[in-house]
Amino acid sequence: MNMIATLLMLYLSISTILALLAFWLPSLKPDYDKLSPYECGFDPLGSARLPFSMRFFLIAILFILFDLEIALLLPLPWGSHLSNPLVTFTWTSFVLILLTLGLVYEWIQGGLEWAE
Repeated sequence: MNMIATLLMLYLSISTILALLAFWLPSLKPDYDKLSPYECGFDPLGSARLPFSMRFFLIAILFILFDLEIALLLPLPWGSHLSNPLVTFTWTSFVLILLTLGLVYEWIQGGLEWAE
């Protein structure tokens, strides 16, 4: 029991010393770059509060949608071993056709263009 108490005190003291060093050492010599809000070495060119374009969100949602589509199609090879594989392939084809038609519609409408 004495060995466990000694190790526990040793670990506690080392942790306390390291936490105090990590708290006090960085604040000894503050730097202009460290005090800047971006810490990248140069001044910001514009306001950081500008809103994102809706096109950015559209591209992000399309990426997530097609990424999830791959996860939905992952069990497809195992669907061929079911008693009625035609149903599995029919639903898979329906999902792919629906996503493709949606992508074609967005493309025709110009929603995927970054610059006009």
